[in-house]
Amino acid sequence: MHTPPIRLTDRKRSAILAAAAEQFRVHGYETASMDAIAALAEVSKRTIYNHFASKEELFAETVMQMFESSAGQLELGYQAERSLREQLVELMTLKMRTLADPEFIALARVAIGEAIHAPERTLPVIARLGEREEGVTAWIRAAQADGRLKPGDPSFAATLLQGQVKTFAFWPQIAMGAAPLASADQERVIDAAVSMFLSYFAIAD
Repeated sequence: MHTPPIRLTDRKRSAILAAAAEQFRVHGYETASMDAIAALAEVSKRTIYNHFASKEELFAETVMQMFESSAGQLELGYQAERSLREQLVELMTLKMRTLADPEFIALARVAIGEAIHAPERTLPVIARLGEREEGVTAWIRAAQADGRLKPGDPSFAATLLQGQVKTFAFWPQIAMGAAPLASADQERVIDAAVSMFLSYFAIAD
């Protein structure tokens, strides 16, 4: 199948978003410069404003892309023939891989800081993110429909599961600058989180 070429305007937009992500990670929102973003993306500042009406809009789109990219890595479809534990361990391992990415952590730290100091800038982004069903939520919904997990709100169940992982592999890194978990510690957290999740939500065969 022939893949259509990427349009120049799309390449420029991607370059702008990549440059913006780097500048926001390194300098934070307030200090990041649109001139520096334009130079790094190798476009004019006018080109940036052709794509994004303001620095605020560019920041919002950068954060959206970061979290959607993270969520996209968790798009593992439910498989009825496989054990629940096996699939959940795989999902949470992918989650850990994202949370260990220093670039993800750096930009997430900026986004969370802005949510505290300038909620009017970040609340619309959070609302947009809430409209997108994440892969873990979709997986849980499918497992419920298959009669293997208790019925109920799949978003609630997904938040409980991922919250346990983030307690060890996200918030300490965001708030205290902790190092990513070592592989053995990641496995221990995932095993415990999945075990607790299944002990409550799984329906016995």
